[in-house]
Amino acid sequence: MTELKRYVLRLFMSLKYITANVLDRNNGRIVATASTVEHSIKNSLQCGSRTCNAKAAALVGEVLAMRLKVEGLESGQQRGIHVDVNKELEKKDFKNRTKVWAVINSLKNNGVKLILDEDNDASQSG
Repeated sequence: MTELKRYVLRLFMSLKYITANVLDRNNGRIVATASTVEHSIKNSLQCGSRTCNAKAAALVGEVLAMRLKVEGLESGQQRGIHVDVNKELEKKDFKNRTKVWAVINSLKNNGVKLILDEDNDASQSG
């Protein structure tokens, strides 16, 4: 029996920016987002763009967690917010691995209930 994955975390990373969205798959809309494109986040980073990538990713996770709490969705309506870690890591190159985990750990440390779907391939193959 497959589990309904209503709320899903999606990460987008470029050379300059990090964006994290929580998508409501029932409605097909973004319920919360945070990005280093935003002036409030960009201006709070006190380091060069190359030297604080993990710090920037952690800050994006922290801001996203606060926005989810405001919306009352930090627990994904008791189901949790799904993260397909392998998929997110595969989409990014090796250099972004630290940033992916920084966002995920920041969300968890700020009280967001995440369900890490790391073993999808292993559970389906065996």
